[in-house]
Amino acid sequence: MIRFEDALNKLRPNTEWVCYGGNLEGLTFMDNSITKPTQNEIDNTISELEAEAKNAKAAAQAKLAALGLTVEDLQALGL
Repeated sequence: MIRFEDALNKLRPNTEWVCYGGNLEGLTFMDNSITKPTQNEIDNTISELEAEAKNAKAAAQAKLAALGLTVEDLQALGL
């Protein structure tokens, strides 16, 4: 599951911040020159990250299938 913090790290990489409550109201950057993203930016970035994760999963499953393996095969091996 993609979280608020994941989106924030993508939008404002290499920044230091604290966040109480996992939302914009509780967000404070340690450097006052950094602007808070908008809720729309956060929501769009979460959607992008979810799509990237879905595409990565599909690509991994396609590679497994090309090798003749399934997700269940890996689970049986404890991977």
